[in-house]
Amino acid sequence: MATIKVKQVRSRIRRPRNQKLNLDALGLKKVNQVVELQDTPQIRGMVYKVRHLVEVVE
Repeated sequence: MATIKVKQVRSRIRRPRNQKLNLDALGLKKVNQVVELQDTPQIRGMVYKVRHLVEVVE
């Protein structure tokens, strides 16, 4: 299955709890951290919820 790389580009400070939980579920803890995840609709949905805090790295 295909994978995507997700990078956290903005801080989680002063964000709603659900956005922090989405970052945790994606495996992102620090700014500029990059994780490689499987490209599934569930992962895409989590990335969409925090799209202002992360970017998909090619």
